[in-house]
Amino acid sequence: MSTNSPADSNQPASAGDPKMPNHRKKEARDQQPQTRKQMDEIAFSTVTDYLLKKGYRRTEEIFRQEVMDVDEGGKPRDGDPAAPDKILPAGKYLIAFKHFARWVDNGLDLYKFELGKFLWPLFIYSYLRLVGQGSYAHAQELKEQIRDRFAKTHEDELRNLTGIQLSQHVRDSEIGKAYLENQYAIPISKSLSGHLFHFLERELDQCGAVVLDILQQHCRIDAVDRGPIDPFSFEAIFRRARHQELDEADIQEGIPGFTHRGGLANRNILDNHAALKLGPLPMEPELRADVISELEEEDKLHPPREGLPTLVEEFNSMHPIKRESDDSPQRADIPYPPSRARDVVMEMQKARENRDRFRIEGRTGGIGPSVSVCFLTFHNHLGIVSSIDISKDQQLAAAGTSESFIRVWSLNGTPLKSHLASEKDLKVTNRKLFGHSGPVYSVAFSDAIANLERNIYDTEEQPETDSKILLSCSADGHVRLWSLDAWACLCIYKGHDGPVTSLMWNPHGHYFVTGGWDKTVRVWSQDHASAQRILIGHDTPISAVTYHPNGAYVFSASDETDKSIRMWSVVNGDCVRIFTGHVDYISAMECAPNGKIFASGDVGGNIYLWDIEKGTRIKRCRGHGRGGIWSLTFSVESNVLVSGGQDNTIRVWDVEMPAEGAGPANQQDGDGNAVAASGQPEGKQASQAAQPGTGAAGGTGKKKGKEVMVTPDQINVLPTKKTPVLKVQFSRMNLVIASGCYYPDLPEQTR
Repeated sequence: MSTNSPADSNQPASAGDPKMPNHRKKEARDQQPQTRKQMDEIAFSTVTDYLLKKGYRRTEEIFRQEVMDVDEGGKPRDGDPAAPDKILPAGKYLIAFKHFARWVDNGLDLYKFELGKFLWPLFIYSYLRLVGQGSYAHAQELKEQIRDRFAKTHEDELRNLTGIQLSQHVRDSEIGKAYLENQYAIPISKSLSGHLFHFLERELDQCGAVVLDILQQHCRIDAVDRGPIDPFSFEAIFRRARHQELDEADIQEGIPGFTHRGGLANRNILDNHAALKLGPLPMEPELRADVISELEEEDKLHPPREGLPTLVEEFNSMHPIKRESDDSPQRADIPYPPSRARDVVMEMQKARENRDRFRIEGRTGGIGPSVSVCFLTFHNHLGIVSSIDISKDQQLAAAGTSESFIRVWSLNGTPLKSHLASEKDLKVTNRKLFGHSGPVYSVAFSDAIANLERNIYDTEEQPETDSKILLSCSADGHVRLWSLDAWACLCIYKGHDGPVTSLMWNPHGHYFVTGGWDKTVRVWSQDHASAQRILIGHDTPISAVTYHPNGAYVFSASDETDKSIRMWSVVNGDCVRIFTGHVDYISAMECAPNGKIFASGDVGGNIYLWDIEKGTRIKRCRGHGRGGIWSLTFSVESNVLVSGGQDNTIRVWDVEMPAEGAGPANQQDGDGNAVAASGQPEGKQASQAAQPGTGAAGGTGKKKGKEVMVTPDQINVLPTKKTPVLKVQFSRMNLVIASGCYYPDLPEQTR
């Protein structure tokens, strides 16, 4: 006798149980699915019905496409050249691309350009794979979401991709054959390749598997022994300056037959196309009306001599009324403080001086224009003067020293004014300003002009038009604003990380620009302690800065290995032009009053003239000896350039004459005496030509007396005895004011 346990009695009988009746066996067989295919169809129908019921039509479409992408064994369908060896879900490609692109976009700027080269091959091979394996919905979604990224750089390829809709199109299309039958070459610096593959291994699940699979099957990575490259890096600019656009790896980049490349092969990558507004800044309407009203009164009191225009006519020619146009910045672009009575007087005097100036008309009959120079020589300076500036009214001179103080002189011999009650009876012609804790690299006076002989405001005191404040920058990293009434520091501007090497006032006042050892250019407002703009892009410290005459742009030069000049928009902080060509340290820059050209000089004795709009070099002026060109200045008409250098000479250049050919350095000065390129009259001994600290042509370590070729656009050369020229400045009357420090003969042991 046998007994069954409860567990045994509860177990259902199977269709194959011999004890089951025949009619029960038939019912069990009818209830079971006949094949796995029937089970998949039931599951597929259940899922799609649910998605449609909930309104997820897009998800249902993608799910239906994914089911079509695989065979009964769950593997990708065979028969297409773009299918990968590994089983990669169709939806993985878009996720992988977005994850990889996010890593590139959020990474260091130094690496973005080179890593961005991987995005296009990743996109196009993903698309070809998806279409090739029949994942049409995923392929279309990938193209719709990603194509805008490549709309400008790969317009033709994207247009061709629109014709690839079916798997057979991949095999038949020209672009499909080209990309699948060839490996896409990608040049990348060796240091960056390790960084890339480390990321892909770390993010294997998110994007690494897809990216690595595409790179292994369809791409060839050429590791190049060079630094990271971006469109404005030193590596790119260095090659452009030497007309060496490509490495061998750059030439091979991409697919044969498709000319677009993401690296330096693209010759337009450094082209300057940004629209510029180089016209003058429009005058404030209220100020213009006040100036014209006062000039009309002045013309009645002092009518012009015969043949001269009235002051009102001269003012209108200087500031013509223009409708809003694209060639001039608008006053709303950069906020300036409202005008004052002082501004009215200054504009009146500027019109007078512009009318009465000595006019330089350029060459006539092959004879160059004459230029007069007033030279100020500093004696007994003990070699400590590092920078000099002269006020625009030619009443004051300031010198920054390596001993951290600034000294200000009165040039006409009158005592310096002071508004301090304790100094009411003090009568001195020079004063020192203390505050910096390192060498003072640059000083700059605020705008000034000679005052009117009468007071146009009966109810007020006559406005003063002389320089009231002085800027200075130092190795201590600070910029100081000094009062020339109280002879004290008014404000300290901090922000640079390291020495501040150069500064300049905005032509319209209120703002100023500085360049520093930290490779940044900063634009400051006089009434704010922090910088209003921080301009970053140079690879090495800044050696010189200057403003465009309309105040909307600044220029900066970088020293050491960079040797590029960048033009920045003050309005938005963008770099709008890059000028390359110098091979030596850039020591001076100046923009012409017409706003169309600017000049730069280097320690090799070269002066380059540049076309700002085109971003190209006009010519090179040669004549100075090696050692440094420390100052440049343009005439009011912008047709004459004057330079001062370490070779003890002032040289006058014809801006409009092409610099074709060159002659020997020996030429004649204004007195008919032969003068060598080093600035020394012929007949002087070589030992006298090179003084300590002067850096003349004979003092550079090269053979003394070596000839320097002079371009024919040099009009005149004015030598000093033993005085390197640190500052040259055209006045508004076209008189050149220059200055330098005299270096006497010193014993050999003191050199």
